[in-house]
Amino acid sequence: MNLFKAASVVSVLTLASRITGLMRELLVAALFGASATTDAFNVAFRIPNLLRRLFAEGAFSQAFVPVLAATRASHGDEATKTLVDSVATALVWALLITCVVGVLGAPWVVWLMASGLQQTGTGFDTAVVLTQWMFPYIGFMSLVALAAGVLNTWKKFVVPAATPVLLNVAMIAAAAFGAPWLARMGIEPIYALAGGVMLGGMLQLGVQVPALLRIGMLPTIGLRPSAVAAAWRDPGTRRILRLMGPALLGVSVAQISLLINTQIASHLTPGSVSWLTYADRLMEFPTALLGVALGVVLLPQLAASKARGDDAAYSGLLDWGLRLVVLLTVPCALALLLMPQPLVAVLYHYGRFSAGDVLQTSLALTGYGVGLVGLVAIKILAPGYYAKQDIKTPVMIAVVVLVCTQLLNLVLVPHFAHAGLALAIGAGALLNASWLWIGLVRKGTLQPQPGWGLFVLRIALVSVVLGAWMWWSAHAIDWTAWRSDWALRIAALAGVGAVCALIYFGGLAALGMPLRQMVRRSSVSTEQEAKP
Repeated sequence: MNLFKAASVVSVLTLASRITGLMRELLVAALFGASATTDAFNVAFRIPNLLRRLFAEGAFSQAFVPVLAATRASHGDEATKTLVDSVATALVWALLITCVVGVLGAPWVVWLMASGLQQTGTGFDTAVVLTQWMFPYIGFMSLVALAAGVLNTWKKFVVPAATPVLLNVAMIAAAAFGAPWLARMGIEPIYALAGGVMLGGMLQLGVQVPALLRIGMLPTIGLRPSAVAAAWRDPGTRRILRLMGPALLGVSVAQISLLINTQIASHLTPGSVSWLTYADRLMEFPTALLGVALGVVLLPQLAASKARGDDAAYSGLLDWGLRLVVLLTVPCALALLLMPQPLVAVLYHYGRFSAGDVLQTSLALTGYGVGLVGLVAIKILAPGYYAKQDIKTPVMIAVVVLVCTQLLNLVLVPHFAHAGLALAIGAGALLNASWLWIGLVRKGTLQPQPGWGLFVLRIALVSVVLGAWMWWSAHAIDWTAWRSDWALRIAALAGVGAVCALIYFGGLAALGMPLRQMVRRSSVSTEQEAKP
């Protein structure tokens, strides 16, 4: 298997997810703008998403995938199926209890997340109702995470990568058709989005079933008390639970930071939560396309290399991933830093989304841009620890970074408001990534290959020229003035982007950067790993 090809497939499908996600956000922004109502929805939607990142895609995946890959490599598919059945049974019953508690405790959950919504009239009550409708989404997504872990271990990346598109399509349909229908009935239109979220969750889980059936790994869920008890006693389940402990603490650190930031933003100017959400959606484009795609592909391969004891292949995979991160993330970071207003204006400046909203979202986007390289690099560096089932080190680093981030909030938020929150996150990501990298190098897990100095120098030289072009493009055109002529504005941004790509990759090629060799190297190294 060519890792670059696999990562490219995941990236293309993730791109489809992010494009439909942007369409979703564009539609929501145009219909609802940035207001107390959208703040209420964003807070309510963050609650199941927070738990999804905490449990489903966070601690559970970090613990489940390495154990699953090691079990398959050491004991074969039959033992792996037994593990999947036990884990699925335990997970289903735990999720059922969690969802019931979450729905009943929605008022307390919303207060913990964003008590500042109480200052905006009905904003708090709206968030509570939305949370009660959307909380079961965590159940669907946790089971999707289990299915994705199995499929990725079998190197079936297409379905897990394409699944998020279904959520976006469901929410777009809810916003386009459900919201006007509710408005005609005299009901708050934002509630239609909650229905879209639940429909999307059911669709995402449904498409996993045929994919799991094809590889013979559709879980059998135990319903009797004796079967449930046996699932919890299974050695594999208990191993995953032991790994989830420190992993949960590590992921919790990031989510605690999000919780604190949302709480702070809810006490700022109404619309602050929404401005951060819209900026975060743009920031997630490169984060998902590069970091998440590479992380998804690398984690099972790293775990398999560890099971074989092939330290050279392990280090080579990490080095290759980091080179691609630096190569592809630097121009994206420059775009967020130097062209935030054109990006926000072209994507969001329609309907009820005002020029003031463009400015405020752009400020938040700039803050995220400071740490974009770090945010993406973490997705590569952290699996370097997880695949060796070392969860404690990233946890310790994350705890220190959380403290540093909140200290930065004390300094930045009074001066930059919601943009200070984004800037603190960006600075914290750089610190986190740097610390993870140093730890891997000191342990000898990552042994940087020759040529890094020249590699970075070439990128730095080309980035100077690229940055100058971006800065000129951002200031030479009044991007908000073209609101009525959306086609011209999109064409202008596309033209600027095409020149950016020509400057960057053409400049690197002119300086002798072996871009094709990086792809071929991934193929060769992977073939070597496959040899017994």
